[in-house]
Amino acid sequence: MADQHYPQDLLYHPEHDWVKIDGDVATFGVTWFAQDSLGEIVFFDPPAVGAKVTQGDSYAEVESVKAVSDVIAPLSGEIVEVNEALSDSPEKVNDDPYGEGWMVKVRLSDPAERDSLLDPDTYTADLG
Repeated sequence: MADQHYPQDLLYHPEHDWVKIDGDVATFGVTWFAQDSLGEIVFFDPPAVGAKVTQGDSYAEVESVKAVSDVIAPLSGEIVEVNEALSDSPEKVNDDPYGEGWMVKVRLSDPAERDSLLDPDTYTADLG
């Protein structure tokens, strides 16, 4: 399992998802808190490339030894890439949630939505 941390170059959604924005494409994943709460992740059910996602709605599921959980889209757009490596190695989400454990890349449809996301300090303060 990865050590607890929240990179300063990312934005965070209150449902424990992170976003890295690069131009009009954003990479999504789940935070250290989310993967720690879930426990050992054993399956990732991704959306199809080309699928539309809406901020605040579920776009994928992860299954852990504890439960099946929805993954919430922090921003809206179209899936342009899925981390296929998670099919064979879903534990990458636990081992490296901000690196090899990324989930999807999305071409943003409303970049202004980023204004509703949290910076790392606000996100971690909300964890209580």
